[in-house]
Amino acid sequence: MRDEYLKKQARWLTEGQIDRRQFIRAAIAAGLAVPSALTLATNVLAATPKKGGKLRLGSSYGSTTDTLDAGTAEHGMTQAINYARGNQLTEISNEGVLVPELSESFEAANGAKTWIFDLRKGVEFHNGKTMTADDVIATFNYHRDENSKSAAKGLLAGITDIKKDGDNRVIFELSGGNADFPFIVSDYHIMIMPSTDGKIEDPNSPIGTGAYIIESFEPGVRTTSKRNPNFFKEGRAHFDECEFITLLDTTARQNAVMNGDVDFIDNVDPKTVALLGRVPTLQIFETTGTQHFTFPMRVNMAPFDNYDLRMALKYAIKRQELVDKILLGHGKAGNDVPVNESMPFFNTELPVHEFNPEKAAEHYKKSGHSGTIQLSASDAAFAGAMDAAQLIAASAKEVGIDIEIVREPSDGYWSNVWNKKAWSACYWGGRPTQDWMYSSAYTNDTEWNDTAWKDGEAATKFNELVVMARSETDEGKRKDQYWEAQRLLQDDGGAVVGMWANFIHAHTKNLVHDEKVAANWQSDGNKIPERWWFA
Repeated sequence: MRDEYLKKQARWLTEGQIDRRQFIRAAIAAGLAVPSALTLATNVLAATPKKGGKLRLGSSYGSTTDTLDAGTAEHGMTQAINYARGNQLTEISNEGVLVPELSESFEAANGAKTWIFDLRKGVEFHNGKTMTADDVIATFNYHRDENSKSAAKGLLAGITDIKKDGDNRVIFELSGGNADFPFIVSDYHIMIMPSTDGKIEDPNSPIGTGAYIIESFEPGVRTTSKRNPNFFKEGRAHFDECEFITLLDTTARQNAVMNGDVDFIDNVDPKTVALLGRVPTLQIFETTGTQHFTFPMRVNMAPFDNYDLRMALKYAIKRQELVDKILLGHGKAGNDVPVNESMPFFNTELPVHEFNPEKAAEHYKKSGHSGTIQLSASDAAFAGAMDAAQLIAASAKEVGIDIEIVREPSDGYWSNVWNKKAWSACYWGGRPTQDWMYSSAYTNDTEWNDTAWKDGEAATKFNELVVMARSETDEGKRKDQYWEAQRLLQDDGGAVVGMWANFIHAHTKNLVHDEKVAANWQSDGNKIPERWWFA
């Protein structure tokens, strides 16, 4: 009874029906001690969203080569900006559930080969144009055009036709059934853009339907924005302004939040968690999700076109040492697949790729390779990437493999090194389904296949299995298909998935949020500007 009474009083307080003093009196009358009543009042009020203030986000990502073309967004900074200025047909909520966003509802037909999305009515772009089915169709056609360089092109390869049924209904026809299609259309690259005569007006335009309107965009430096007064979501977008600041250097990022120059930072170095946790004004914010740190070997470039060399390196890495020394326990060892226990159909019987000097030496001898192997890295890839590369080189040396670490510039790393150099450090935020993860980074039709694992018997079979699993309705058969896909990828592919890393952030204590926080990406699904507020 007391709990129900206090909940009612708390609701009245947040709705303004009673003030703080009246709430405290009611709590004391219900049997709470004065200190407990004071604390409860403070917590209730802090959990009530308030409008106002300027949010300053310090990010470990950003490059002078960044653009506003959502299709080419490469990292957490451009993703966060896209989410702030635009929206997708669906989204992953802060509770980790797929929900409609620019759509009101969606349903499948024809064995999930047809997907029907009913759009929200009256949603406006920042330029005042009302969003219609034409804008949705033009956006998807922009990404799936045969000359498109969009990272979402591979995700949308299964679409055979898109048509509208009036201004507020879009119908997608797929080449095969795909139960995960509503997840795919939530991808951050597929921000719905305004169109004219069936074509996107300007893919580099800042205009979207999102919570914040971009005022200035300085790639690799900062982006400033103001709240959209016509945002369609009630109870969201509480800040008056939002500023995204690139702080590639780990120490600079840490100092910025400690000194109050920013309100929030991502990618806290595990080595500084204890230090930041002792700052009275700061809160450490950590979530466990699908983020993993990788070292992709491009199999179309020597010496990684040699299967035995790839296997030698996979067995030459002390993965738990990476977790212990780089993550300081804030994560777990990887096993060369971008899938973990949180995903359906995870293969629990894969061989364990851990440091094995005998197997590493055996494969290295069979490879016939000699000489130095270069590994490109920068802490722009992830906090501690340079140290991780050094640890890999040290363990490989124990089995007679000579690795030379190439320290790459932080600026331009994602444009000039990743997906171009033969072996490099990388991070992936992960995806909530296997099909989405594979379609983003491993299938032969995606721009972001950073291992270039596209040809050969194993890769061909893998791609066939991914397509088959999309439309398979028999759970047992689908499990077999995904288990075999993981086995092929782990064995023959070029991905070294070294660590599954928790998302670690730090923020000022007056920056608050809902009880539930998304873990599909860092920074509450990279939607802090829309979901958080100042107490």
